[in-house]
Amino acid sequence: MDTFLIIFLGIVLAVAAVTDLRFRKIPNLLTFPAMVTALCYHMATGGLEGFLFSACGLILGIAVLIVPFLLGGMGAGDAKLMGVVGAALGPKGVFITALLTCLIGGIYALIILIIYRDVSKNILRRWWTTIKLFIYTRQVVFIPADMKEKQPELCYGIAIVTATLFYVWWSYHVTS
Repeated sequence: MDTFLIIFLGIVLAVAAVTDLRFRKIPNLLTFPAMVTALCYHMATGGLEGFLFSACGLILGIAVLIVPFLLGGMGAGDAKLMGVVGAALGPKGVFITALLTCLIGGIYALIILIIYRDVSKNILRRWWTTIKLFIYTRQVVFIPADMKEKQPELCYGIAIVTATLFYVWWSYHVTS
């Protein structure tokens, strides 16, 4: 991985982290040009093989987060940011980064649940009620949260950024 790619990815990730924390959104104005830039960079440095490397990473990056997005677990910007990571790092890099993102995202979610204990208790109470209803009726009955209940927000882009930076650091310092 060369210096240009590291600086480019670092800038994109920094902007994504700031916008995700501040606005709870990762804008298309960031992700789409970053995807095109990574594709063009790999094509310019590696020809058709470089382009295919980047395109496969882009597709895999979006694919790993498309199901959670479709289920409402995260925003489309998170999936597109993972696509940017894939376009820059390729299939192997985005796969490892996705695994790290799941791990970091899980830890992040646990920390949020510990901080918001009242919400955690309500979530567990609703899950337990859903399980009991399923046992008695053999039907899954979703019990929504009260409108008054403030739900903590998880900025999954932060997990993606952290995992990507860790992977880049690891591949640059440890494997070199």
